[in-house]
Amino acid sequence: MKEADLDAQYARFPEIKRAEVQKFLDWIHVQPHISAHFLEGEALHFFYACKYSMEVAKQVLDTNLTARTHLDDFFVNLDIESNEMKRAMKTVSVVPLPGATPEGYRVIIGKLADLTASNFNYADCMKLYCMIFDFWMYEDGIQPGHVIVIDLKGCSLGHVARIGLLQMKKFLFYLQEAAAIRLVGFHFINIVPFMDKILALMNPFMKKELTSILYLHSDINEFYKFVPQEMLPKEYGGPLEDTNVLKELYYKKLVDNRKQMLEFETRHQVNEKLRPGKPKNASDLFGIEGNFKKLDID
Repeated sequence: MKEADLDAQYARFPEIKRAEVQKFLDWIHVQPHISAHFLEGEALHFFYACKYSMEVAKQVLDTNLTARTHLDDFFVNLDIESNEMKRAMKTVSVVPLPGATPEGYRVIIGKLADLTASNFNYADCMKLYCMIFDFWMYEDGIQPGHVIVIDLKGCSLGHVARIGLLQMKKFLFYLQEAAAIRLVGFHFINIVPFMDKILALMNPFMKKELTSILYLHSDINEFYKFVPQEMLPKEYGGPLEDTNVLKELYYKKLVDNRKQMLEFETRHQVNEKLRPGKPKNASDLFGIEGNFKKLDID
């Protein structure tokens, strides 16, 4: 894993004061329950995502690391060589696209590669998705915004039936309360006739900030208004290789950097025995919303 160049990031975003990020990092390093190996570049992601608010960044960081410690489904045992991850890599294609939109936004696409519903495990596929996203952000650095695209081509009711309500709640909690990104778009393309069933799983857990950037596309030309055709893979009318080819580039990165990803996992967890005050557990996570300010979504 090659961390994005820090000097280049600060040069690109001159409004960020490095001294403030260093104060944030110093605070992180004196927290007894947080890893002493947490990096400046990783702290920068939170400081930027929280729009340079030190207090919000502290709160969101703690929420993030607490979630990563206790949401086993998505963030524990990030071993790309496990049988579960090997199956997930065959089941879905998760592809961060090269290039950016005219606004400078970076785009990631997720879709089914294997359409057999019995092979689909939502938690494992989301764990793979999060691993790809983490790796991508680590190497890509802070960006003006991120766009998530979910392609529903080939999705059946059998797939939807394999998504647990609690698992959906956990993922949307993480996305809205703890992810260190400025999320500017959440797009579904190739939407299915039973889209209402998918939304029924999501709606109870979505805040207005997320619903305001949620888009459903039945017409690819409408989607092009958000993500230009020229930065898309062939199956969406663009010039890039198909997602089945592009995904292998990132999956190979995960395999080649297996040890570093396991170290990343350890660095992004808390030691509850050392937490000042009362330790937290999984059941506390969904109750912290009232105590921690939410991460604003543009």
